[in-house]
Amino acid sequence: MSALRSTPTGATVLVGVIGFPIAHSLSPRLHNAAFAQLGLDWVSVAFPVAPGRAAAALAGARELGIRGLSVTMPHKEDAAVAVAGRTATAERLGAVNCVVDTDGGWSGDNTDGAGFVAALARGGRFVPDGRRCLVVGAGGAARAVVAALGDAGASEVVVVNRTPDRASTAARLAGPAGRVGTAEEAAGCDLVVNATPVGMGDVGAGTDGWPVDPALLGPGQVVVDLVYHPPVTAWLAAAADRGATTANGLGMLVHQAALQVERWTGREAPVDAMWAAVAGGAAGDGDDGAGRAAP
Repeated sequence: MSALRSTPTGATVLVGVIGFPIAHSLSPRLHNAAFAQLGLDWVSVAFPVAPGRAAAALAGARELGIRGLSVTMPHKEDAAVAVAGRTATAERLGAVNCVVDTDGGWSGDNTDGAGFVAALARGGRFVPDGRRCLVVGAGGAARAVVAALGDAGASEVVVVNRTPDRASTAARLAGPAGRVGTAEEAAGCDLVVNATPVGMGDVGAGTDGWPVDPALLGPGQVVVDLVYHPPVTAWLAAAADRGATTANGLGMLVHQAALQVERWTGREAPVDAMWAAVAGGAAGDGDDGAGRAAP
């Protein structure tokens, strides 16, 4: 039974998400579903914070007694600099997507990659240990995914990106398993991930815009597009037509938010309740304001 009140009181614990734009973020819906299921008098709200104002927002939030914040675009790197301490993962990525109030100040973490791996494992779908993986992209989402796949024991993490230097930087995050490669190598991989905006709103869909030619994909492979608006991009549909198992980025969003709830509350997150809160899809914009998971 929920301890949440229809109107918050002075005893209600406040958390939230900062970003810009942020009005359509799914994070408060996910967090509040968890708090309701756990019977906690907590509430999560979205705070629009203009670019370059992350440090000021974190300082103000702590003065106001806000217990924790989810951090999304464009503040993840600025937040990593502004916090008093960082987890090893946040330090490695140079980006923070979750802050927790501690006696020493804000502690920053990054739950994006762990959320991605947890989403893959849900229902026994895919465990990276000993598997060959390919990630297209070298931005924040891609780096989190690459690092997490390396940590999870992937035998190989191939990074494909138009800019070789950025690809190399991302690949190093996977440790010895990481290397730069080409999209054509997808045919020999167990997992293929699009961590670029290609396909968002189906912009750029088609043979020239696809991250990997669907002809290289097929049965026995898991293909993930971190875009989740639309829920099925043209590329995912083409991969499914070839017999691949497919998933969008909504799972990563749900599971990284679940890990944030656990960091803040010290309680196991009710993942099923959080999934139910977004059942039917993320027809609206997501945490980056564009329907893409945790970039």
